[in-house]
Amino acid sequence: MAHSVSLPRRSALAASAALLAAPATASEVGPVRDYQAVKTRDGKPIHLAMYRKRVGGGRLPVLFLVHGSSTSALSSFDLHVPGPENYSTMTAFAQNGFDVWTMDHEGYGKSDRTDGNSDIASGVEDLTAAVEVVKRETGQTRYHFLGESSGALRAAAYAMAAPERCGRLVLAAHTYTGKGSPTLAKRAEGLEFFRTHNRRPRDKAMIESIFTRDRPGTTDPAVPAALVKAEMVYGDSVPTGTYLDMTSKLPVVDPAKILSPVLVARGEYDGIATMEDLLDFFAKLPNGDRQFSVIAGAAHALATCKARFAFWYAAEKFLKMPEPPTA
Repeated sequence: MAHSVSLPRRSALAASAALLAAPATASEVGPVRDYQAVKTRDGKPIHLAMYRKRVGGGRLPVLFLVHGSSTSALSSFDLHVPGPENYSTMTAFAQNGFDVWTMDHEGYGKSDRTDGNSDIASGVEDLTAAVEVVKRETGQTRYHFLGESSGALRAAAYAMAAPERCGRLVLAAHTYTGKGSPTLAKRAEGLEFFRTHNRRPRDKAMIESIFTRDRPGTTDPAVPAALVKAEMVYGDSVPTGTYLDMTSKLPVVDPAKILSPVLVARGEYDGIATMEDLLDFFAKLPNGDRQFSVIAGAAHALATCKARFAFWYAAEKFLKMPEPPTA
């Protein structure tokens, strides 16, 4: 028999946010499971590390998380921070009924380090190889994607290239033309370096700056410390490709060619793109099933900031949105 539970003095929003915030027990969400995809370049294999979290068995909707320019998959989406709060996007969405996957793009994390620069086009190749593994393991051919920062550009570019594989699309900390972006204006000072080098330095200070450059105080100080510890085991450099794309080639995504339902999520203080730039992108999306969400009190790093529960809530509700009626 089903039982209802009364939640006095708590809104449905607060109750859902509390569920997303709650730390998972081992019996609820198992450990990350490792997989591997392979793509080829010039006839040579490039091995790409993949990761998965889910609760229980059976067929679940697939959510694929796509990381950004300066950190790899698990430090971006399965970060463990000392204390009781959950910082793992993978855990939060696995708890809420998704089969959650992510990957280290070429040159990041446990994936092969090559002489390539891992630009947005390379990211599309990575995702093309990765979804074949997801298809093999789940039997499904259509997946939701959530990308953050340049991961949003990777996910959007993949949605353009393979619309038949893309369900709903969450673009977090996204950018479009880059016009008026203080972050990209500052980053463009290194353009010549990005053009002439395939990797760039990524030290402790650089990682910490992700959380302070726009609005100090939007992220708990324990987060960059945990991220530095998790990420620096992979070395003190990362590929330059997405930085080169974002400082010299924007726009790399045409919103008119994205057929999926889209949620554009922006932190209130994010300097990677202006509201005007993102609203211009949003207005050009052809699918009427779309949402624009501003996360109050957040800056660039939506998945690990103090306001991450609001971001997770907005993304979860969008991903679970009933399909619109057919004509």
